[in-house]
Amino acid sequence: MSNGIENKVILITGGSTGLGAETARFLASRGAKVAVAARRKTKLDEVVSDINANGGTAGAYELDVTNKAQVEATVAAVVADFGKIDVLINNAGLMPIRPMAEVNTDEWDAMIDVNLKGTLYGIAAVLPRFMAQESGHIINLSSVAGIKVFAPGGTVYSGTKFAVRAISDGLRQEIGEKIRVTSIQPGAVDSDLKYSTSGTAAETVLNFYKDAIPANSVARAIAFAIEQPADVDINEIVLRPTKQEF
Repeated sequence: MSNGIENKVILITGGSTGLGAETARFLASRGAKVAVAARRKTKLDEVVSDINANGGTAGAYELDVTNKAQVEATVAAVVADFGKIDVLINNAGLMPIRPMAEVNTDEWDAMIDVNLKGTLYGIAAVLPRFMAQESGHIINLSSVAGIKVFAPGGTVYSGTKFAVRAISDGLRQEIGEKIRVTSIQPGAVDSDLKYSTSGTAAETVLNFYKDAIPANSVARAIAFAIEQPADVDINEIVLRPTKQEF
């Protein structure tokens, strides 16, 4: 096996279910050593047990990405356990859909804290290490809503995902030729994200996801970015169901 993924140590936030868990399973099947991190430790343990049962290597780390100290401690723990870290996948995210007129500032705060600040905290934890080792790959999960505003209802969510996309491109320009940066922009993908919405918009969101593609589709896109030669940087990948117009 020589695929540009084998033996790389990859940390995935939001790795307990859905897209994060499927990405962990897929990358482990390609020979990566996978660290999955999220708030639900029991779910993480299920993912790790599944990977190990199939001959892979994985570890579970309880993590709240909104806690900067926890993010740093998790990255340090991964390095201590596996000897290094090669790739960070900033996958943790929330998507409560609600018209801005309802002024649900708690949801706004949560999206900013998880989608945006959580991504930044992840970058802050790995970037000094990547610069010191002169290699590394940061993969940030944006969205098609980071390309076109998802309104009505998804305005603040789009704001966070536009920001993630902008941060990804700015970081790419700043850090030079040794470290790679990729922004993944999925459309409707089957994951827990669709359950972030409550209230009157919940049915609309579930209807939007009726033609969702499997989470494994995104996992394959992420693998494609990782497995490229070191001098090739896949900066953006947009993927959506063939039936999805938005």
